[in-house]
Amino acid sequence: MQTAKNHHLKILSVLLTASILTGCSSLGGGSVAKRASKLSTGIQKAYAVNPETANRVSPYIVQTADQYAVDPLLLAAVIRQESTFRPYVTSPAGAVGLTQVMPRYWQTTCQGDLYDELTNINCGTYILTKYKNSAGSMPKALAYYNVGPTAYNTNRKMKKQGKRYAKQVKQHQKNLKSAL
Repeated sequence: MQTAKNHHLKILSVLLTASILTGCSSLGGGSVAKRASKLSTGIQKAYAVNPETANRVSPYIVQTADQYAVDPLLLAAVIRQESTFRPYVTSPAGAVGLTQVMPRYWQTTCQGDLYDELTNINCGTYILTKYKNSAGSMPKALAYYNVGPTAYNTNRKMKKQGKRYAKQVKQHQKNLKSAL
């Protein structure tokens, strides 16, 4: 019962935010709801995500992108790369959810159920923003997101893997932009 109530409160929060906020982004201006609808259509076309999933997560992506001043197309591209929009996936390394957050590293910062879509997107975006602030660029932040800052800065193989990951995310972002 509590979980259903929390889910309904999150949806209400997104809808209230959608009716209050307007913004300008790679999705154009307008309400969160309008931009989320456009994003959902693009996600369905670019990534072959089912409409129910795309419609459900798009408002979360747009709202969180607004909150952290991140391009919503980039967030969608990270989700595409990390989980292909499967909210309950767990990696062999233990990363969970849409943005594949590592609970053992982020449990104190990202409290709550990381399988919950809004919590996970919010946490993943927080991490990406934190890395952008420390790395100084989004491509390097994306590489950090994939391999971690320590591995990126101390291991040539990991640095190469991180850079490859950043290129893949950017390609997903470009594909999404073309589908809009």
